[in-house]
Amino acid sequence: MAEPEQTQAKFGIRKIYLKDISFESPQAPQIFVQPDVTPKIDVQIRIGHSVLNKESGFYEVVLTMTVTAESGDQTAFLIEAQQAGVFEIMGISDQELPLALEVACPNALLPFAREAVSDFVAKGGFPQLLINPVNFEALYLQKQRQIEEQASTPPDQTEGNNDDEVKTKDPKPAKKKKTRA
Repeated sequence: MAEPEQTQAKFGIRKIYLKDISFESPQAPQIFVQPDVTPKIDVQIRIGHSVLNKESGFYEVVLTMTVTAESGDQTAFLIEAQQAGVFEIMGISDQELPLALEVACPNALLPFAREAVSDFVAKGGFPQLLINPVNFEALYLQKQRQIEEQASTPPDQTEGNNDDEVKTKDPKPAKKKKTRA
C-alpha cells in the first residue's frame, strides 16, 4: 500500500521592491539654520498582505514604515515607505500561513525598508537614521493574545481596534550636526 504523498513546505522570495515612498520636510530650509535641533523620532510599522494566486502560492506582503521626526511642535521630516515583496508560500497549513505572512515575510523586507528610510532621510539633509530591529514574532504573538482576549470579552466591553500597527520610539533621536563656517 502506497503512503499518501506529502507536499513539502516551500517559502521563496520572488521579488522585493519599493512600492511607494514619500518624504516631506515642511520646515526646510529654516530647520537647517536652527541651533541644536534634536528631533524626537517616532516609528510606526504596519503589515499588509494579499493573495496574488492561491493555487500557485503567490502572496504580496507590504511593510509600511512611517517615521516622524518632531522638534518641539514642528515636524522636521515625515517619511512613509512601503517596502513590498512577492512571496511563494506552499505546503503549509492554513494555521501556519499567517505566521509566514506576518513574521517571515516582514523579516525579509525589514532590511530593505530600513535602508530606504535611511537613504531618504540623508538625501533630505538630515543625519543618518538607523531604525532599530523589530521582533515580528513577538508582535504576532501579542496580536494573537489581543484577538483571544477580544473573543473572550463581551462585545459591549471591547476596546481599541485590530490594526497591525506597531509604534516604537527611537532611544537615540537623530541629532543635527553642528558645522562651522
